[in-house]
Amino acid sequence: MMKMQANLKDREFKLSFADFYSKYGYIISFIVLVFIGLYFNKSFLSINNIMTLLVQASVKGVIAIGLTFAITCGLFDLSLGSQVAFIAGMGVVLYNAIPSIPLTLLFMLAFGCVLGSVNGLLVAHFSMPPFIATLATQAAYRSIITQLGAEGPFEINRAYLEQFRVVATGSLLGIPYMVWIFAIVAALGGLVLNRTKFGKYVTAIGSNANAARLAGINVKGIKTMVYVLTGCMAGLSGFLLTARLTSITAANAGLQFELDGVAAVAIGGSAMSGGRGRILGSFFGILMLQMIESILIAAAVPPFLSGLVKGIIIIVAVLIQDRPSSR
Repeated sequence: MMKMQANLKDREFKLSFADFYSKYGYIISFIVLVFIGLYFNKSFLSINNIMTLLVQASVKGVIAIGLTFAITCGLFDLSLGSQVAFIAGMGVVLYNAIPSIPLTLLFMLAFGCVLGSVNGLLVAHFSMPPFIATLATQAAYRSIITQLGAEGPFEINRAYLEQFRVVATGSLLGIPYMVWIFAIVAALGGLVLNRTKFGKYVTAIGSNANAARLAGINVKGIKTMVYVLTGCMAGLSGFLLTARLTSITAANAGLQFELDGVAAVAIGGSAMSGGRGRILGSFFGILMLQMIESILIAAAVPPFLSGLVKGIIIIVAVLIQDRPSSR
């Protein structure tokens, strides 16, 4: 009897530890990465380095926020990188014609919503699997913008270049604008996902779409809105990317953004099967990916191995978060 009780307690301890690590493992991993970073770079925690990491993470970070909603809802989006390229290229064309930063931003956000709604239409209303639908639009969007650019770059007119670069180089209270934008988007995303009906519906659909439908939730409408949201985040990412680079090459812009976004969501503890999303985790997740890239450079690791590191991170993160449910 005592042996049975001891086994039960040991099992409960393992379950509680696995559950704890599933919820807060990204914080532990973040702290470990900080120490590793300090080992290879003594100025790793300097203000300049921290701000640089945050600025670099912000472009893909907004993508990760949008993907958190999609994955929580049990959806997926492979087309985000291509959307970024398409939106950024068209944004440059508009800005060169009408050099207005607010108008360009609004256009990019709206265009992103349109591209996202196409995915929503295919998945929610034509019942296409998310993987197939977004794989198709990934190829289509990249193809269109490459053709429009005749395989050349979309460059901001030099006469209007500096005022656009302010978005990437300017700061408020010593914090770059891009970091403010990323932080505000993450805060709003967390608020929407955790405190609104829309967020609760997204989680409910990801947990059990049939039960959500029986409960009166407009499953098709919510799924469509989630894709509109991811498209909007692709638009914002395209805006930030354009501000940083001022020149967009259609074949390369936004390449593998969706991979980094998925990695960030997985590291952050969101359930990859849907039903649980953590915006704060995704925020730290994309920052950790940027930290890993910085550490690999400091450690003189070949850049081609960064994909291997990201792949291992995704596998480990998913295995860890699935432990509680598999026991």
